[in-house]
Amino acid sequence: MTTADRTADSTAGRTADEIAADIAETRNRLAGTIDHLVYRAHPKTIAKRQVESTKAQFVHADGSPDKDKIAKIAGIALGVIVTIIVIRKLVG
Repeated sequence: MTTADRTADSTAGRTADEIAADIAETRNRLAGTIDHLVYRAHPKTIAKRQVESTKAQFVHADGSPDKDKIAKIAGIALGVIVTIIVIRKLVG
């Protein structure tokens, strides 16, 4: 049975008003889906999700800060800053 046959079978006993109501319901579902996709693709929403994801990497499951990861990142940042300062003093 083809898709056209199934569609014909499912609409054979329905009135035009029932079909129109189904079309309107489908249209509303699609509009909601499109609105949701637009929201998810909005740059502010993406940035917010990314910030939340990054913050989550530095917190344990119980909500306490992961001091080891924070210390590692702070050490790396400090090392980069010191390296830049030393290079500038040597060059300049």
